[in-house]
Amino acid sequence: MRLFDALAATWPAAETRSLGPWTLRRGAGGGKRASAATLDGPAADAAPALPELEAAVRAWDQQPLVMVRDGEAALDAALAAHGFAPLDPTLVLAAPAAALAYDATPEEAIDCAGPLACMTSLWAAGGIGPARLAVMDRAPAPKAWLLGRLDDRPAACGFVAAHGGVGMLHALEVAPQARRRGMATLVVRAAATWAQAQGAHTLAMAVVEANGAARALAARLGLAAAGRYHYRHRP
Repeated sequence: MRLFDALAATWPAAETRSLGPWTLRRGAGGGKRASAATLDGPAADAAPALPELEAAVRAWDQQPLVMVRDGEAALDAALAAHGFAPLDPTLVLAAPAAALAYDATPEEAIDCAGPLACMTSLWAAGGIGPARLAVMDRAPAPKAWLLGRLDDRPAACGFVAAHGGVGMLHALEVAPQARRRGMATLVVRAAATWAQAQGAHTLAMAVVEANGAARALAARLGLAAAGRYHYRHRP
């Protein structure tokens, strides 16, 4: 659960609430990771509490959404029986930070204490808007915003935060004109360098299984599947 704890802590909800065995999250537009409920109590109590879960989440103007993690097959079956449809199988990929970190960070990679305007523009072009930037803002320290430059121009960015010995990279975005030029690798390795400096021994990132390009990048860099999850939602 260490990786899942880091995933939740570094991309936090706007509000959390306990409801029986469930942890509910109000994402405020911050995406599925910040909005999905998780089962953190007895599995036997999960199904009886589903009607209350649905009502509470809809009161937040959210669609009922549950993250189903490794080892939660019984939960998966119970949700399916209650009409929750599967969504977005996802891999949590990880590698030792030391294996990815730079000995000396190149000048093309910069870590910042907050998002620069050029980063905000890059993210906006990739569909990462103010609500997701707000998630980064409320994530607890230590954290950093990463900028990659190509020919002295902003070309890639990412957000990294550390929790429990894990550096978690989120929101990796590369400008279209800079793709296939090593910019994603630059940001990933810069994230590992930053994470190692914070005392983290692992760098991790979550990648939707259908994202072949991200999975290929991770494989080239030596990040391997260390966990899996998918969502179930109530249409």
